[in-house]
Amino acid sequence: MRNHDGHPSGIAAAARQAASGFALRALPRRKTYTTSWDINHLAHTSWFFEALVLGPHAPGYRPHDERFARLFNSYYESLGPRHPRPQRGMLTRPSLAEVLNYRAAVDAAMLDLIGAADADSLAAAAPWVELGLQHEQQHQELLLTDALALLALNPLAPALRAGAPPAIAAAEAGWVAHPGGEVMIGHDGNGFAFDNETPRHRVTLQPFETGHRLVTNAEYQAFVDDGGYRRPSLWLSDGWAMVQAQGWTGPAYWRDGGIAFGLHGEAPRDPSAPVLHLSFYEAAAYAEWAGARLPTEFEWEAAAALSAPPAQCFGLAWQWTRSSYDPYPRFRPWAGAVGEYNGKFMVGQIVLRGSSLATPPGHARRSYRNFFPPAARWQFSGLRLARDV
Repeated sequence: MRNHDGHPSGIAAAARQAASGFALRALPRRKTYTTSWDINHLAHTSWFFEALVLGPHAPGYRPHDERFARLFNSYYESLGPRHPRPQRGMLTRPSLAEVLNYRAAVDAAMLDLIGAADADSLAAAAPWVELGLQHEQQHQELLLTDALALLALNPLAPALRAGAPPAIAAAEAGWVAHPGGEVMIGHDGNGFAFDNETPRHRVTLQPFETGHRLVTNAEYQAFVDDGGYRRPSLWLSDGWAMVQAQGWTGPAYWRDGGIAFGLHGEAPRDPSAPVLHLSFYEAAAYAEWAGARLPTEFEWEAAAALSAPPAQCFGLAWQWTRSSYDPYPRFRPWAGAVGEYNGKFMVGQIVLRGSSLATPPGHARRSYRNFFPPAARWQFSGLRLARDV
């Protein structure tokens, strides 16, 4: 498929780039989900178009390869049997060339569908095409974060991207006040939204402040230097257990000597840039150390909607909130197989808001609810402080 601006999908280019240095690997993260299967994010997104758009909406369409549905169905129980998740990382076939051929065939079939459909058929298929594009944008980011997690294990510290990391403009410290009261939370109905962003509803907030910018590398280094990873009083119980079990002493890709590993390989940490690759537990511990707290997802959205919102809401780091990933009042998942997209994961996860440096342009919005387990550190995740007033 092509993005809205007409350019070929970035996931194919990312897959080719990733494949240049990837072989079979298995990681404990995500239950050995990350490995060669991650190159085939491209195959999964192709299957998504095939199963949810072409199959229902393209008359006479036959799958490119009947076997691929079992391999590339990620978690849709209603769409048939799946390859066991813990074994996905051990797949050595199909090859990248076969996956690219698969994608080319799906692209051609999608273009045929769109070009030949009458107005009524196109109107029926359009929401599913849009969902497929949004789904692919999510996987563009996941492919980069998975690639980074793999490359970080290599002692040669290979870079996925050439050159130095782009400079990030520093933002002023300070606080942004919100008066509280009744606010509207959730998607307003203009444009695309996932079902977990709905329905829009009222929430009553107490007065609060959020940090004007994200917590920086220098600020987080002060937490580390002050023994933050050695002081159980700062940590939630599960977080302290994780620190002990995993031997955490700093963010996921920090190296000795003020170095961090990223998409551009190893580079000196920019003291004024947002700290990245934190778990929820680390974010909460830092907030405790700083005499503050994490914002709830409702506070985050309300602050972002101010006429003079905080800086760095989007495009740098997903920001941990203090909200568990729960359904909104009167939430109903989408009908059909896509009802499995979000709702069944609403347990044991924490909401992150904003977007990161790896999020595709145009994919972010105030109501967007990302979510991950509290111990996850492989995303471009950071934090913004909040406090009561």
